[in-house]
Amino acid sequence: MKGKKILLQIQEKRDKMIDTAKNKGFTSEDTIRCSQELDELIYEYQRSLHLNKKQKVNVHFPIRKMVFAVHNQLDITKQEMYT
Repeated sequence: MKGKKILLQIQEKRDKMIDTAKNKGFTSEDTIRCSQELDELIYEYQRSLHLNKKQKVNVHFPIRKMVFAVHNQLDITKQEMYT
């Protein structure tokens, strides 16, 4: 949900920057300010993607590790039952 909100803000800021550049010029202070604000939004979006990806990896890896450990423990228990 937050990612979609940031994407909408990015699009709105991009449109505002383009309009400002058309009306005031590419090197006007207002255009440069919009560009910098757009950069910040894009950075925030990329950072949120990276954090989400990192969280998914951190969550899935321990689960896989637990499943493997439980599976190995079951194998050991079965071997003990038959010996």
